[in-house]
Amino acid sequence: MVILRERLRLALPALFVIVLLVVLLAANLRGQQSTASMPAPVSAANSSGFPPPMNWTADEDHQNMMDQLGINALRPGPSGNENAPNHANYHESKANPFPDLPDVLTLKNGKKVTSAQVWWTQRRPEIVEDFEREVIGRVPKKVPNVTWTVVNSENAVVASHPVIKQQLVGHIDNSSYPLISVDIQMLLVRPADAAAPVSVMMMFGRGDFARAGAAPLPFAIPGAPGSPGSDPPATEQLITDGWGYAYINPASIQADNGAGLTKGIIGLVNKGKPRKPDDWGALRAWAWGASRGLDYLETDKAVDAKHVGIEGVSRYGKAALLTMALDRRFALVLVGSSGEGGAKLHRRNFGEAVENLTGSGEYHWMAGNFLKYGAAEATFGSKNAGDLPVDAHELIALCAPRLTFISYGVPEKGDAKWLDQQGSYMATVAAERVFRLLGARDLGVAEDYYTAKLPPIKTGLLDGELAWRQHDGGHTDGPNWKYFITWADRFLHHKAAFAPAPAPVVPLPADQPAPRTDPNSLIAHEQLLDKTKKGRIDIYFEGDSITRRWGATDYPELLANWKQSFFGWNAADFGWGADKTENILWRLENGELDGVNPKIVVLLAGTNNVGRTVPAAGDAKVADVTNGIQAILRALQAKAPDATIILTAIFPRNDNPAVMPIIDRINENLSKLADGKKIRLLNVNDKLADRDGKLFDGVMNPDKLHPALKGYQVWADALKPILTELLGPPAKEDHAPPPTGDPGAAH
Repeated sequence: MVILRERLRLALPALFVIVLLVVLLAANLRGQQSTASMPAPVSAANSSGFPPPMNWTADEDHQNMMDQLGINALRPGPSGNENAPNHANYHESKANPFPDLPDVLTLKNGKKVTSAQVWWTQRRPEIVEDFEREVIGRVPKKVPNVTWTVVNSENAVVASHPVIKQQLVGHIDNSSYPLISVDIQMLLVRPADAAAPVSVMMMFGRGDFARAGAAPLPFAIPGAPGSPGSDPPATEQLITDGWGYAYINPASIQADNGAGLTKGIIGLVNKGKPRKPDDWGALRAWAWGASRGLDYLETDKAVDAKHVGIEGVSRYGKAALLTMALDRRFALVLVGSSGEGGAKLHRRNFGEAVENLTGSGEYHWMAGNFLKYGAAEATFGSKNAGDLPVDAHELIALCAPRLTFISYGVPEKGDAKWLDQQGSYMATVAAERVFRLLGARDLGVAEDYYTAKLPPIKTGLLDGELAWRQHDGGHTDGPNWKYFITWADRFLHHKAAFAPAPAPVVPLPADQPAPRTDPNSLIAHEQLLDKTKKGRIDIYFEGDSITRRWGATDYPELLANWKQSFFGWNAADFGWGADKTENILWRLENGELDGVNPKIVVLLAGTNNVGRTVPAAGDAKVADVTNGIQAILRALQAKAPDATIILTAIFPRNDNPAVMPIIDRINENLSKLADGKKIRLLNVNDKLADRDGKLFDGVMNPDKLHPALKGYQVWADALKPILTELLGPPAKEDHAPPPTGDPGAAH
């Protein structure tokens, strides 16, 4: 026992020292955790000698930014679920708690902006500074260089046109921090047979094509064909119209989440450390990446770098608008369904709110400073949307005077009320003043932004460089592409920059329906569908450009003759230029005669199938065109069984007199299709040309194909007795729908 007590006496000092060391170590560890407020990196260094990037969750990174800003609590954002207790507001009476927007044309010193020079040198820099400091974040002064490489090039076909597809990688120099590698992925597709540099639409999205001998890159082209009768993908419309397109992959620039802020281009510049409050967010990083893509396009001699556009939908619509606003090299933009953080006013209490963007799910899009405007408790008190120094109308104004098209769909089809179409329209209207100041045309809306009401759905405000259209589809800009392309073509004076693709070896049969996929024809089809629902139609004219020009607004002299000839008979023109029989068939089978129930149909078709040259197999051409017209007759009788069809013989044409024997033989066949009762043949060719097919003076235009006013009068004089026989004399009033014109005609 004595020995045991002696041993314990000797051991106590050592035990005391051990216990003391444990206590001090524990205290030290607690202190380190308290100071860091977040988990430390897994290891302090690695074999490269650089500390690894912080590996935080989005919640941890979000909390770190709140700590930097002195924010104790954020207001929760409203819920998109209308049954939730904190559901978003959708009542206009409560939508505008901050009705007064920052004046886009008033300097911070209170002076008004009255000249373009003051805008460019003073007011615009003020607005950009506010956006960069408080909303989107700043691009660091020193960002590594990007080196572009074509990793694959191949020939392909898009919309029946030969194209060249190039897969590009923009490697960002990471020598300053090798632990993060960023390679921007871009796909460039352009017509292979373009005679001159082509305009290009760059789109935020993902593209892919298989590399020879290698697996496809790990991202895919969007825009698969839709349901029958839907528009072709934007890519096909662009190539058909002579444009090129590029997909730039935003995920290859910066991840779309808060956990990725210590990686991607933002993490690379910050060497894996968290952001500071005014550092850029993901939207600004994506816009920066698009600008680097444009850097490459400026080096490609096949691209018209002065006519490059940018497009995106939803969060990428926000990025597209931001790209256009801050990089003045982009010539045009299509902003699809961008909502809060895009074209929607922050100050609107409708649908998604600022508080949704300051929460941990979306804050990474914005600068850290943006969190202040969702703060409920902070060292600086609290702030809300009304405290923001800028708003969405100023972001749109930064795009002026360049081509800016704001696009939305409808809630019924999935473009949710959450996006606040009305608030985005108000922002667009509020931006008009800057477009006017810089000499551009605006929406043409005279009302103040606060009282301006949404135009009817499918009513485009497309007369100016600032444009708006709400289509009747969902969360996409797909239905607006045809309008956008036609609108852009008009302002850019764009003409197809490629030689027409050679005719296929085996042409489509003339009796098989085939759509026209060029944007202008798609718009015309939609306008003609609308026409069927307006007014009363007793006489339905169908055909190609010869028919169309007679009753079209873009040929006022011919339209006057049309009205003089047919007023009181409720006549409507459904012709469309350059259509072949197969195109007319497609239009008829896709709604252009549905529900019309005319009493008379006047048909003139087939000359575009004949063409300007005599094919080697003349008999086959005659049979093919005859079959096509016969198929149209069957479709007309199925859609309008009670109507009498006046089948007009193909007119003579002297642009190539050698085709006249074929036309005569087709017309002979048409006489056999007519029964003299429900199908009546009308042949006025003896009043247009002599026996040899030589046109009489003045009946045709100089192109020797389309009738002049005198030629149309010949047709009218032959029609009137038949119309009087079938309908009686014309009434004193006319109830036909208003005439339409060529959507692509210059205003």
